[in-house]
Amino acid sequence: MAGLYLHIPYCKKLCSYCDFYHILYEGDKSDYISALCTELEARRDYLGNEKISTIYIGGGTPSLLSVKQLELILGQIHNQYSIEENCEITIEMNPDDITPDYLAGIKKININRISLGIQSWRDADLKLLNRRHNSAQAENALRETFKAGFENITIDLIYGIPGMSINEWSSNLDFSFSFDIKHLSAYHLTFEKGTVFWKMLEKGSIKEIEEDESTSFFNILIEKSENAGFIHYEISNFGKPGFFSKHNSNYWKQVNYLGIGPSAHSFNGYSRQWNISDVKAYIKSINSGKPFFEKEELDNRTRFNEYIMTSLRTMWGIDLDYVEKLFEKEGYDYVVNLSGKFKDYGLMKKEGKYLILTNQGKLISDNIIAEFMMP
Repeated sequence: MAGLYLHIPYCKKLCSYCDFYHILYEGDKSDYISALCTELEARRDYLGNEKISTIYIGGGTPSLLSVKQLELILGQIHNQYSIEENCEITIEMNPDDITPDYLAGIKKININRISLGIQSWRDADLKLLNRRHNSAQAENALRETFKAGFENITIDLIYGIPGMSINEWSSNLDFSFSFDIKHLSAYHLTFEKGTVFWKMLEKGSIKEIEEDESTSFFNILIEKSENAGFIHYEISNFGKPGFFSKHNSNYWKQVNYLGIGPSAHSFNGYSRQWNISDVKAYIKSINSGKPFFEKEELDNRTRFNEYIMTSLRTMWGIDLDYVEKLFEKEGYDYVVNLSGKFKDYGLMKKEGKYLILTNQGKLISDNIIAEFMMP
C-alpha cells in the first residue's frame, strides 16, 4: 500500500501562523489542474506497482476548487494508479467554503473523509489567527457536514494562542466533543520564521505563552480527549477506535508516498524528493518537461533518524525488532542504551518490543527525539 498527497496552494486569505507553501489567488486554476494531472501521469512509476490506500488533498485551501476540478483530478488518479477498494480520500476544508451542494458533490465523487479547519470556537482567536470564518460559520459548517452524511470527520484546533486562557481552551474542547466527531488534531501554536506571527513576535506585539501554561493546555487536552473516548495515537492527533487518519499514520509508519504539486514531498523508502515551492515555476517546468523537484538519496543514518523522529511521536513507539532488522546490532544497541535514562526518569516505557513515550515524555518529545538522533 502507498499514499498519495496533492497540494492545493491557493488561499483567499493568509493565516497569521501558517508556514505551508500557499499563495493568495482567486482566479482561474485550470492551468494548475492541468499541471497536476500531467505530474500524476509523469510520476506514476515512483511507487512501483503499489496500490494507493490513501489520498489526501491538502493545502492551502483545497475547498477553493470546484467539485468538477476535484473530479478531474481524482479521475486522473484512477486512470494512472491502482486504487484500493476502501481507499481513504481526505479533503481539507475551510468552514466558510461549505455548502450543502458542495458537500453533496464531493460525496458523489467518493471523497469520504473531511478535515475541517476550525482552529478555535472563539471569535477573538479566529480574528487574531486571521481566519476568514467566525465561530457561527464553523458550527454551521460542522452541522452541515454531518447532515450531508459524512461520518469520518476530523477537526483542527490550535491551543497556546496569545490571550487564550486555560478555561477557554477547556471550553473549546468541550464544545468540540459535544459533536459526534471521530478525530481531533490539536496543535500547539508555533511561531514559524517568515509568518505574520513571527514578525509580530520580533516586534514584541505578541508573545509566546509560558512553559507551565503549555503543560496545562496539553494535560487538559489529553484528559478531555480520553474522557470523550478518543485514543491519543500521535502527539497532536486523537481518534475514536477505527478512525485514526490512515494517511498520516502511514507517514509515521514509513509507508511510501508520492506528493503532487508545488512543495509536495515524496518518499519511497530509500530516497526523498520535494517539488519546487513556486506555482508559476512548477507549471512552467511541468509543461516544458524540465525537472521540477530535487532528490536526496537516504543513507542508513538518515533512514534511522527519520524512523526515530516519526515513530516516537506515536502510540506505537520504536519497534526494537524493526530497528534490529533494518539497522542491525549497532542501531539496536544505540536505542536500547539511550532509552535507559528516559525510562529511569519516567519519560519512556518499554511494552514488549516497543519503546513508547509516557504522557510526561510527550511534553518534551522534541527534546527526547533530538537526543536519539544519530550523529
